[in-house]
Amino acid sequence: MTQRISKSKRFYMMNPIIQFFKFIWLSIKIMLVVAGGHGGTRKVNN
Repeated sequence: MTQRISKSKRFYMMNPIIQFFKFIWLSIKIMLVVAGGHGGTRKVNN
């Protein structure tokens, strides 16, 4: 399992496009959390 994780980490580091999508996903997650704070049924607390 550790080898798999390190392999995926290297894969992410080698691909800036994936990092860009990761950044977009994080921003969307933050937007969802902020929207959820305004009376949404879903609350993400990780």
